Amino acid sequence: MKLISWNVNGIRACLQKGFEDAFRTLNADFFCLQETKAQPHQVELDLPGYRQYWYSAEKKGYSGTAIFARYEPLAVTYGVGVEELDHEGRLITLEYPNCFIATCYTPNAQDGLKRLDHRMAWDDAFRAYLVSLDRQKPVIVCGDLNVAHQEIDLKNPGPNRGNAGFSDEERGKFTELLQAGFTDTFRYRNPDLTGAYSWWSYRFHAREKNAGWRIDYFLVSDRLRESVAAAPIYQEIYGSDHCPVGLELDMEVSA
Repeated sequence: MKLISWNVNGIRACLQKGFEDAFRTLNADFFCLQETKAQPHQVELDLPGYRQYWYSAEKKGYSGTAIFARYEPLAVTYGVGVEELDHEGRLITLEYPNCFIATCYTPNAQDGLKRLDHRMAWDDAFRAYLVSLDRQKPVIVCGDLNVAHQEIDLKNPGPNRGNAGFSDEERGKFTELLQAGFTDTFRYRNPDLTGAYSWWSYRFHAREKNAGWRIDYFLVSDRLRESVAAAPIYQEIYGSDHCPVGLELDMEVSA
């Protein structure tokens, strides 16, 4: 089973920058998007063989997630189940007989950590939600989780300490999530690999210099850890300020 996650930073813009070519090249069973910034009717996307699930923010042109799946799920859930957190289209979950597959676009704490309280509330609700799913069957969750967990996960950890995405609070919540029974598949496969990033600022030629952050993840329930065959980062694929990340599992979805 092959899965891809990509923050496209606006699907309509990404469509003008080679999205469909990347989609065909990557040839995944599940293609998960974040920051779609669109309502489904605004996008003409013909993907034969895939079912499309969209969750748009109430605010137009903001946030949003989507999953394109080769297999029809038993059920689809939108949101984290907390009313005040479910207005921005941030989480889609597909249920299959043998697993849950979810994509998430975690809120950004923003400059000066002005949205940190909201972010902390999201992280707690997200963790509780995933733990509740994990009690039923294994979970595969991906997305832009808007945090570089360890110093190895960004080019310049010193100057960024305390900034959005690398604050002690956000990193601590990510640690709590892993401790709740989940594995960061990339680090599991590549414990010491440096220079492996999935997001670069558009400023200062950051991508050219590979001055990036790894903030896009695939996490799996710990009991799926041994099924992780590969967890690539596709740094060669452009079209957004993020690149796609992937997961290959030695298992199949029972549809």
